Amino acid sequence: MAEEVIPIYVFDERVFMGKTRFGFPKTGKFRAKFIIESIADLRDNLQKLGSDLVVRTGKPETVIADLARDLKVSWVLCNRERTQEEVFVQDALEQKLWASGVELLYTRGKMLYHTQDLPVPVHHMPDSFTQFRKENEQITPVREPLPSPTAVPLLPAGIEKGLIPGLADFGFEEFEPDARAVLPFRGGETEALRRLRHYFWEKDQVATYKETRNGLIGGDYSSKFSPWLSQGCLSPKLVYHELKRYERERVSNESTYWLFFELLWRDFFRLMGKKYENRIFLKGGPQGKPLKNLKNSHDTFLLWAEGKTGVPFIDANMRELNATGWMSNRGRQNTASFLVKDLKINWQMGAEYFESLLLDYDPCSNWGNWNYVAGVGSDSREDRYFNILTQAKNYDPQGDYVRLWCPELSHVPADKIHRPDLFTETDRQDFGINGFPKCMIRIEKWVN
Repeated sequence: MAEEVIPIYVFDERVFMGKTRFGFPKTGKFRAKFIIESIADLRDNLQKLGSDLVVRTGKPETVIADLARDLKVSWVLCNRERTQEEVFVQDALEQKLWASGVELLYTRGKMLYHTQDLPVPVHHMPDSFTQFRKENEQITPVREPLPSPTAVPLLPAGIEKGLIPGLADFGFEEFEPDARAVLPFRGGETEALRRLRHYFWEKDQVATYKETRNGLIGGDYSSKFSPWLSQGCLSPKLVYHELKRYERERVSNESTYWLFFELLWRDFFRLMGKKYENRIFLKGGPQGKPLKNLKNSHDTFLLWAEGKTGVPFIDANMRELNATGWMSNRGRQNTASFLVKDLKINWQMGAEYFESLLLDYDPCSNWGNWNYVAGVGSDSREDRYFNILTQAKNYDPQGDYVRLWCPELSHVPADKIHRPDLFTETDRQDFGINGFPKCMIRIEKWVN
């Protein structure tokens, strides 16, 4: 037990004010707000335990090393990360700490499984999710989450705890959530635990998860845990053990298993990030495919990004992302497939755009999903293509989702909502369509 503990969070100026390779903000306003809220909640919870949170803005490897040297600390602890930008910070911090005789110790808390419990080393992990699942789900234990502390030592005297920045500090204006958003997401452990209780115990939604998970409208068609999981406000181990308790006390069925199944996907992508390192960010992915047919066409990309392709199901999903920072799993797969397979645009541009906007951005999950849609993921058998028209008819049969996000089409009947390419001038007048873009591609190619 340490006599003194100094909790600290550093808003990395490169993450919150930097740009991606293709020029998008690395952290858009939605995730920035969510993280700010999460840090405020963490500070509040630490204060309730008798401590506080030191907050700084700058380069973590410099800020933390300087503080460690000035306070003559014995150790610095942080979660072990494996992707390029995070590893750069960790390595730079470790070098600076060593110069002061301070050791950097790593913890591991983002995964369902503990890597030491896996049956094989990470570099021998199977490249197929199905094989990974079969090798682990029955035999690899999920450790109990560590107990929450009941008290944390006071901060040493003389430490300035610092102000939590606001959106304006990162160049964003304050904003109100869009009324159409699936949830009024708010960052922090407090909200994460409230959501967990709501989804499991108050509404029993997990009992029908498999049937509803491909929904598009509303708060409870899926768990929506991912923003809190991505920021460490919610532990996957806690979700798992709460799920096991739910199965013991309420019901155990295919739906409850399927939530565990999705947690396995998170671990799989993280393990592939560890195994293949920077290759998950390269155009050819872990497979090293050339993909010479994919172009960096900025103008075409912008039509996709702004929801102006003229394909209603695609445009509705992109507009939801732009307005809220959220998109369903079904939407993510369809919009990604359309960008890569139909528009022939470099998938890296899409991955970076999602990185900028998604509330629940996680490097391994985001880039891993894009790897698979682009056909460059670790499993060479995976090469996903989505028939957008079929998907739209299956998951938005009445066109309610399209009408929600494409109000230009609000008066179009269900039998025509997904085929604006067939609208006559009379249709446009009768339906009051004004300004919906013309289709970029021939939708009839998807007609069975």
